[in-house]
Amino acid sequence: MDSSKRLGIYIHIPFCAGKCAYCDFYSLVGCEDRMPDYQKAVIRHIKEASSQLQGYIIDTVYFGGGTPSYYGADRLIEIFDALKKYGRVLIDSEVTLEANPDSITYKDLLKLKKAGFNRLSIGAQCADDGLLKSIGRLHNFAQVEQSVADARRAGFENVSLDLIYGLPSQTREAWADTLMRSVALKPDHFSCYGLKIEEGTALYPFKDSPFIPDDDTQADMYLYTVDALERNGYKQYEISNFARRGFESKHNLKYWLDREYLGFGAAAHSFIAGRRFSCISDLKVYTENIMNGLSVIYFSDDISDFERASEYLMLGLRTTRGISEQEYYSIFPLKLDMAKELMEKYAAQGLMVHSNDRWSLTPRGFLLSNIIIGEILDVQTKQRMNIVSPWKEREDDEYQFSMFMKRPGEMEIFNGI
Repeated sequence: MDSSKRLGIYIHIPFCAGKCAYCDFYSLVGCEDRMPDYQKAVIRHIKEASSQLQGYIIDTVYFGGGTPSYYGADRLIEIFDALKKYGRVLIDSEVTLEANPDSITYKDLLKLKKAGFNRLSIGAQCADDGLLKSIGRLHNFAQVEQSVADARRAGFENVSLDLIYGLPSQTREAWADTLMRSVALKPDHFSCYGLKIEEGTALYPFKDSPFIPDDDTQADMYLYTVDALERNGYKQYEISNFARRGFESKHNLKYWLDREYLGFGAAAHSFIAGRRFSCISDLKVYTENIMNGLSVIYFSDDISDFERASEYLMLGLRTTRGISEQEYYSIFPLKLDMAKELMEKYAAQGLMVHSNDRWSLTPRGFLLSNIIIGEILDVQTKQRMNIVSPWKEREDDEYQFSMFMKRPGEMEIFNGI
């Protein structure tokens, strides 16, 4: 068995056919002429990271965006082939592609499946064609149904649907219809997000409109979602994510369980060797800097043990797995005494549960997760400030941003292309 550490890879594809009214991700419309140069830059970026990649086994790969399916199957496969050439990708790694129904074809899916892609995340959003059009989506629900059917026919055994509740003028009954029509497609996974209207999006001027469902309506939709999906065999494992047994997103779990991942592409984020950093959110600058041998890092920060412990609380409480005092203490030796008093109060209110030495939020607690997690982090910070002899941080050399070559073991790894 190979002792190398596991690593997730994220590839950001910022191109879209159209900009959705709610989208605040880094994505671009009408920039198709820049795709060839971006392709060269991402592949060169991967090649330059080859020495760092060799110290890891890559067990998840995620192509996100933007709209990766709009970028074209051939380009996506070329990037994945470069990753297999310069990194050590397990043959049974989870390889996810985000796709929109209007930009993915059966022919594309056959190519992608043959190349090693094995998980498809389809941006369905809702089943109301009029509502889809009003928020800038370029597909209808019949195309969602066709995409799922095409994916199954192409051999994809792991298909996820993205849905959004709380859309303008959406009622609880309309959301229930979306959910049941989506369940009828028998996907393996659901991501269900409540609408958040961010500054700079097309919906922002209407954030106080009476047509936007209020917090109570969204909360009702959320609790209905948890109950309905549970009854249909989809277990909640994170605030917004539900899966049939064994179909949880392995890549996204890396984020929530504080595992290492490395991002390529404009605006991509990474957490590796004790450091969090992100790439420049500018397609032109990212491309030019890569091709000219210049840095593309926009932000970088070494994470202290206490920061890691705080992130453990923040991220762990997003999942139904929750947190444990023993795991927290292994990162930073500070008891959860004050936090436990707070969590016991939340448990009495039905917002948290304590089972097998683990604390987790209930569905009602998830609705208030920002407040609850914020208060728990606050009491831990106060408790730390009361320590007479602060914990000595790890030696700097253990947090150096470097990876060392380890000999391949018996696990199956893609051979270089």
